[in-house]
Amino acid sequence: MLFLFLKYLQPTHYFQLYRKDGTSIFPIIENLPNEIVEQLVPEAKFKSEKARKYDLSWQAVNKGYIGNTEVYTSFEKLPVIDEYRFLRKYFHSIWVFYVLMLRLLSFKNPFREFSAWKKSRDTVRSNYLNKPIKHPDCNKQQSSLVEDKPLVSVVIPTLNRYKYLKDVLADFEKQTYKNFEILIIDQSQPFQKVFCKDFNLKIHHIQQNEPALWLARNTAIEKSEGSIIALSEDDVRIGPDWIENHLRCLDFFKADISAGVFYPEGSSIPKERSFFCVASQFATGNAMLYKDVFKKIGLFDRQFEKQRMGDGEFGLRAYLNGLKSISNPYASCIDVKAGTGGLRQMGSWDAFRPKKLFAPRPIPSVLYLYRKYYGRKRSLLAILKTVPQSIIPYRYKKNKKMMVLGLFISLFLFPFVVLQVVISWRLATKKLREGAMIKRL
Repeated sequence: MLFLFLKYLQPTHYFQLYRKDGTSIFPIIENLPNEIVEQLVPEAKFKSEKARKYDLSWQAVNKGYIGNTEVYTSFEKLPVIDEYRFLRKYFHSIWVFYVLMLRLLSFKNPFREFSAWKKSRDTVRSNYLNKPIKHPDCNKQQSSLVEDKPLVSVVIPTLNRYKYLKDVLADFEKQTYKNFEILIIDQSQPFQKVFCKDFNLKIHHIQQNEPALWLARNTAIEKSEGSIIALSEDDVRIGPDWIENHLRCLDFFKADISAGVFYPEGSSIPKERSFFCVASQFATGNAMLYKDVFKKIGLFDRQFEKQRMGDGEFGLRAYLNGLKSISNPYASCIDVKAGTGGLRQMGSWDAFRPKKLFAPRPIPSVLYLYRKYYGRKRSLLAILKTVPQSIIPYRYKKNKKMMVLGLFISLFLFPFVVLQVVISWRLATKKLREGAMIKRL
């Protein structure tokens, strides 16, 4: 990563890793078009010129630059004060102090660390998300892909959610794009064979006896007839142009993947997801991709069965293999968050909050993902950052005061939390020894 201290706050971010061809995601600033550079804000207080350039490169990616400019393949070490200044510019001061404590506890020079932390306090916090990089409106551009009308195969796994499934199927009946099929892999008990008969849609309603989410998605992809796969869920609501907006994104940006945006019912699209950018995450509840992607990198890893982050692993695999994934705010959907059925019923819906005292924390698939791709040290940093916060219930996870409270509570529960992490670590080790369960298409 271009700024070393990001490893403490984003230890398992996609962009922390170089791709398989040795490249990063970050563009060399001198090679960016002038119209892009003009939308970036230089930081005059950096001590080194290299830090100023790295900062602009980071801005470009996070403000939505999408292009083919030459990227960095390595990064030089920066002055410690520039590392702290960068963190202060983009992260809350609590997290900057957190990094200082980690540095001191890892026996870094305390005088140098404290001095750099203190001298960087005059840094002004950036509001870069208020001015993302502007792209032409792809919805107003002619799309040859939409005009060619390729068959789109929509994949929807479901488990005991007929009440919610009927709503999303009603949304699909209203789509402006008509050439699509829907493959429903139904794991419900009891199975309602005639459930789909009243919908004016081309539906393949397939019963699956084993409740297994990733098996369901893999099965649907294998049985699909389309050259393009759309991934949806049984508890979302979509607009009438959902399919068309995904297609337009694939076409306009010449992308392999269009990664749609979720937002909770009654809320709105998060600011950081409100503009087109290179996707730093992937969710199987709202995405579209060419079927050839699965031929290149394989289907979903069944080591995540009944657990979390299987879609995150797939997105990371796509990134590492150099596939182009674009975060698409136009293809948004409302996350209804059904209280029953689905992953809530078959396994762990929350990756970091076990229901039982001696259950693993986080669930083993999380550490399987972290350790497989980021290694032991980054995994430990991720545990240190996420586990204390997970003491607080999910509904308070965006409440900063409650997060701080969670940190203090975790100190009292320290022996139990350590035991939960050890259990998870051992189960993840078993998964790593077994290896990936990725089937090729």
